[in-house]
Amino acid sequence: MTKIITLTMLFICSLMSAQNVNLTVSVSGLKNNTGVVKVGLYNSEGTFLKTTYKSLASEIKNSEAVVTFTNLPAGEYAISTYHDENNNGKLDKNMMGIPSEDYAASNNAKGFMGPPSYKDAKFDIKKDSKIEIIL
Repeated sequence: MTKIITLTMLFICSLMSAQNVNLTVSVSGLKNNTGVVKVGLYNSEGTFLKTTYKSLASEIKNSEAVVTFTNLPAGEYAISTYHDENNNGKLDKNMMGIPSEDYAASNNAKGFMGPPSYKDAKFDIKKDSKIEIIL
């Protein structure tokens, strides 16, 4: 009986871990190799561009950067990314509040007179995936 329970638990655990995926984000089109690229992953419309679900940073090589989010539950996400040229940990803005550092979102979503919407940036992942974003 103990063996059956143990095997059942192992099977359930393997099913749960099989639903987790990896997401690789490749960012290209950077104007130089200075600073870092910050990538924010969002898992809901309510937190989009406010509070990241997960975030990573990457060095820039040959005007490109790559990050990989691991062990994500399959589901709906959106990404925002920016080139933190001065490496101060924030997206710099001018006096009018317009970003002075390059930024982009998944699906090449663009905002009109403001940031892109979650609806335009969202995507689903069900298996290990790669997304390419061009700044």
